[in-house]
Amino acid sequence: MRFPRRLALGASLLVLLSACTTGGGSTTIKIGSDGFDEARVVAEVYAQALQANGFTVDRAGIGLGTRKVTAAAIESGEIDLKPEYLGSGLIYYGGTSTRSSDQNRSALQAALQPKGITVLDYTPAQDTNAFVVRRETAEQYDLARMSDVAPVQDELKWALATDCPTNPLCAEALKDEYGLEPADVTLLDACSGPMAEALKSGTVDVAELCSTGPEIKINDWVVLEDDRQTQPAENIAPIVRTDVLDKIDRAKFEQVLNDVSAKIDTATLAQLYYDVAIEHKDLADVARDWLRSVGLVS
Repeated sequence: MRFPRRLALGASLLVLLSACTTGGGSTTIKIGSDGFDEARVVAEVYAQALQANGFTVDRAGIGLGTRKVTAAAIESGEIDLKPEYLGSGLIYYGGTSTRSSDQNRSALQAALQPKGITVLDYTPAQDTNAFVVRRETAEQYDLARMSDVAPVQDELKWALATDCPTNPLCAEALKDEYGLEPADVTLLDACSGPMAEALKSGTVDVAELCSTGPEIKINDWVVLEDDRQTQPAENIAPIVRTDVLDKIDRAKFEQVLNDVSAKIDTATLAQLYYDVAIEHKDLADVARDWLRSVGLVS
């Protein structure tokens, strides 16, 4: 049977359009992140890069909450992708983190594979937990390393992350490696404005901040050396639900994100964080301007 010419042309056009569909097809990639500004801006960078390459994204999960919240969200399918910090993510999932980025990525992938989650390439950038004091406090108590703090710990007021009591990289590391069990502790959101403000105002004397936190440089604060090397390699990698990867052009998707991650060094990460947290620039503008500056979007 011959098709009428009009129908045949229509069928040919349909085939052509099908061949030119975007990498995501009809699949929407639901992007999420932890709640602090650095994680939010990295998630937005990934979102814009994917959009520029034809994928459909949903940003509702950006800034969703703590790791406990976002881990549950990606496992349940509430979100499909989030930036994860290799060392802390590995600890959360019951692994033993190291100071090797490659080892942490491999171990995190092994932990997440049974949950149907894939770890993509990680950034050169790292952001570790940092314990920070004002310069006058460092000079008053002669503090340069974490091991200097134990003799004066009860003379200091502390601000630690809300998950510190159950986080092996925080309370456990402080106690086991440094003999630190401070008595005067306030729990605040990690790497947050309130945490930095508490240190700046003198409400606390020691604060747990991100090592890339812009407040550290602005205020000339002192990051206490982690001389017992308790903090692991903390490069950032997108983690993605594997069932979503199976529905899209996986090779293209992974290449887009891997290309983005390769461009994010520690100085870039700190600048992105600064622009959002200190300059209060719009999240989307910061992400777009950086992607353009490195030639990843037009």
